[in-house]
Amino acid sequence: MINLKKFFNLQVNNPGMRKTILSFIFLALFYTGVSNCYAQQNDPAIKYANLKKELAKGWNTWNTNSVLSHVLLPESFSINLELKDGASATFLREALIGRRGAGVETIRPGLHSYDGSYTELTLEWKSIKLKIESAASEKELVILITPLNKNTSGQLLIRPEMLWSRKGTITKNGDGFSARLSSGNLSVHLSNSIKDILYTDSAFAIAPLEKNIAINTGEKKSLQEIKKIVNAARGKLLASYNNYPALAELHKAMQNVLSWDVIYEPTHDRVIAPVSRIWSVDAKGWVIFDWDTYFASWMFALENKSLAYTNAIAITNEITEQGFIPNYAAGLGKTNDRSQPPVGSMVIREIYRKYKEKWLLQYTFDKLLSWNRWWPKKRDIDGYLVWGSDLLNREAPKWESGMDNSTMYDDAPYDSTTHLQKLGDVGLMSLYIEDCKALADIANEINKPDIATELNSRAAKYTASLKTLWNEKFGLFLNKNLDNGAFSYRLSPTLFYPLIPGVATQEQADRMMKEHFYNPEEFLGKYILSSSPRNDTAYKANTYWRGRIWAPLNFLVYLGVRNYKLPKAQKDIVEKSKELLLQSWLSNRYIYENYNADTGEGDDVPNSDKFYHWGALLGFISFVEGGYVKPPLKPLNKGK
Repeated sequence: MINLKKFFNLQVNNPGMRKTILSFIFLALFYTGVSNCYAQQNDPAIKYANLKKELAKGWNTWNTNSVLSHVLLPESFSINLELKDGASATFLREALIGRRGAGVETIRPGLHSYDGSYTELTLEWKSIKLKIESAASEKELVILITPLNKNTSGQLLIRPEMLWSRKGTITKNGDGFSARLSSGNLSVHLSNSIKDILYTDSAFAIAPLEKNIAINTGEKKSLQEIKKIVNAARGKLLASYNNYPALAELHKAMQNVLSWDVIYEPTHDRVIAPVSRIWSVDAKGWVIFDWDTYFASWMFALENKSLAYTNAIAITNEITEQGFIPNYAAGLGKTNDRSQPPVGSMVIREIYRKYKEKWLLQYTFDKLLSWNRWWPKKRDIDGYLVWGSDLLNREAPKWESGMDNSTMYDDAPYDSTTHLQKLGDVGLMSLYIEDCKALADIANEINKPDIATELNSRAAKYTASLKTLWNEKFGLFLNKNLDNGAFSYRLSPTLFYPLIPGVATQEQADRMMKEHFYNPEEFLGKYILSSSPRNDTAYKANTYWRGRIWAPLNFLVYLGVRNYKLPKAQKDIVEKSKELLLQSWLSNRYIYENYNADTGEGDDVPNSDKFYHWGALLGFISFVEGGYVKPPLKPLNKGK
């Protein structure tokens, strides 16, 4: 290496050479800096860090514990709305959508933009009935509370608070509060229409619920100004539904359940969308399930790239030390014993198909590859993939399937030594083959051809195994008892999954539809697709995965049907899924975790969460069908 100092000193009597050397050094340093800067800007980890920072900003209903808590990020300053019923002298400190039990609040979720620029809900509790709207822009927030009945004893408590142990000071100030935050001071004003406001030492206000109540930050605004701001924000959101005029109600349904479920999770400093707030509260603040979260990411991708990315990355980042994406991760821990259906690579490829940002692929690839390699290492018996768990519990493999009490697994043999269910599973193998194909596609896209070859080889191996599960006499792919080689005739929609990776022939697909999909004793009905066939002895139990309709099953079967010439089945699953979702959405604004296959109701059993985001997959099917989503499951180089 040249000693620049010595070389420079030798040229001291040559001004021209000195100038050239200085120019060379300057240019070298300049281009090195530019190169380093460019590399940093395109570093996937930095991209993700910037995404997290950008999302966790502004006003929104970020607080898991209450949809009446409006929070400013990153400061973590919250304006909490609470209620007191005068007749019973009881308090409603926190409110959630879909809570069950005697005397609980009933919330009808209204519109909610992804970014919190407009929110709306109606609330009934005890003798109180209110409409609550908010509009936000950067650090400015307005809240309008409108009583919907005459109530002289109810009271609104307006309680400002610093959340998640963040620093800040709150004091009473004039007609409201003053908050000293990390970013500066913020004023909170209460409208002049409020009379007899009481302030306590803990700095919260109590207002009667006899007329409109308005709250705003920044410069004080009149009630009329606040109403105008709220109406403008509402109008802007309503106008956005014109982007999909034929699917406006489905658009509202999907956007609302996704948006109301968006929260800030402080432990990892990230914005995520758990399956529901009810589940999250019970799981110490947040819970994200494997396939639930990937599917939510795909739905977000319709029109919100950032929320699609952050949720897909969040669940992928929860990979365990053993190398698999867990069944769930939550504030109370994660499932280190088992995974869930492998849909991650498929979903991330579809998100990339729309936005074409390779850093998403680069950031998630190694974890997805680790997960893909884990399945044949830990869940293979004689070339067939099976469900399992590290727990010595014969029920645990069922939980890995994501279909916890499905009738498919009632009689499945279990190996207490390996903790594996000895049932070659059609659904798992089909999804795994598609995972291999999608991840191979991603590998080629980020210039990893050797790994793509490895993945395609595994896809071919399990394709050959899956083909042996076709039962020619019965006209359907069937799970196989690996103890005795006998087929299992306990059916479910997962037996249609070989359509997803295209393993079935057209002739086989025709038979599957004719003999089973359209069989009224099995899956045909006013509402489809029941998780157990109608002639199964457990169907009438109407309990969780025993007979009820689940949106992800409809969605996955729909994706498979699209790969074949099955126009009637394709149309029927689109229309029947749409009708099922709209039945409850138009009546009560709920999006259920699962539905009654006979009545289409979601509220007839206690184990159907009322506001669970994957229920919106019933509507997302129509967006795929309508061409608003690029045709899925196609190789990237052919699907541009």
